[in-house]
Amino acid sequence: MMFRLREQIMPPSNGHIRPLLEKYGLRATRQRLGLAKLLFSKGNRHITADVLAAEAQEARMFASLATVYNVLNLFAEVGLVRSFTVEGGKTIFDTNTTDHCHYYYEDTGRVTDISAKNVSFAGQFEAPEGYEVVKVDVVVRLRPKRDGQAPAEAPSTPDNSAH
Repeated sequence: MMFRLREQIMPPSNGHIRPLLEKYGLRATRQRLGLAKLLFSKGNRHITADVLAAEAQEARMFASLATVYNVLNLFAEVGLVRSFTVEGGKTIFDTNTTDHCHYYYEDTGRVTDISAKNVSFAGQFEAPEGYEVVKVDVVVRLRPKRDGQAPAEAPSTPDNSAH
């Protein structure tokens, strides 16, 4: 079984967004260009469609929530971002497309990358006849201990937040 490592997409500069979309076979529409610029301009991060829609509104870019969902799902489909689901079906879109795992903090909804070197889960699975393993999503769910101790502060990397 062959498992393809995904290449990391470097955050594009303004002039490189159109070629990036075209590289992935996407038409560079005004809304896709604008949302891609917002999405990739802050480096690697975990984001929901709601947050990106709010950023678009703040940037005075018209994009309905449905459009933001559609664009993010399209980006995930072609490999520009990764997507995975956490609590209650909330979809997180990750601009880091390399193979890695995540911590999900149940008390805050925060998502951060797990630093795990040389870990490969894909080789552990044998796909059914006619299928191949495309990716393995691992989300480790965390909650504060119930012994009364306050949890240690979660890593403070604002670009890794799903809020």
